[in-house]
Amino acid sequence: MIAGLLTDFEKGKMTRRQLIQSLALAAAAAPAATVVAQTASTIPPAAGPAPFKTVWLDHISYAVTDYRKSTAFYRDLMGWEIKNDDGKQQCTMKIGDIGEIIIRNRLEPAAASGQNAAPVTGVINHVSYGISPWDTDKVKAELEKRGLNPRPDMVGQGFKSFHVKDPDGWDLQISNQTREHHEGS
Repeated sequence: MIAGLLTDFEKGKMTRRQLIQSLALAAAAAPAATVVAQTASTIPPAAGPAPFKTVWLDHISYAVTDYRKSTAFYRDLMGWEIKNDDGKQQCTMKIGDIGEIIIRNRLEPAAASGQNAAPVTGVINHVSYGISPWDTDKVKAELEKRGLNPRPDMVGQGFKSFHVKDPDGWDLQISNQTREHHEGS
């Protein structure tokens, strides 16, 4: 379902606002969908439950053509609060008490090499979920045990996370951020 939503967004069939609303609805329906899926699923049996649980949507990362323009758009239309603007290429915004979004300029590999590049459109770079309990060594070991090759992304004093790829190659970030423990809040 999520892959279909992202495909529709990439093909211009839905706006970012519609995508975010759809993702939020999908997340809210996940427990019910899991129950249905368990009764008539063709998904391989579980390899074993992870020793942690998702408890927080840490952030969504947008790669855009002009981070300033996109930041102003979401601030003005959606009421998102600017938390941190690096003044160069990215801004972090608070989405109420739900989580955060990072809006950053998208770097085009072809443009960087001097080739003619196709027009840039906005994409979602990755989604970050907070989990609990967090123990950096145990989380890393669990991800490695599952063959996910975790890439550490430790920013600031309290933020700890790893990036992994999902089966379709999407960048998934797993962090120590929760509603109760959220760096900068």
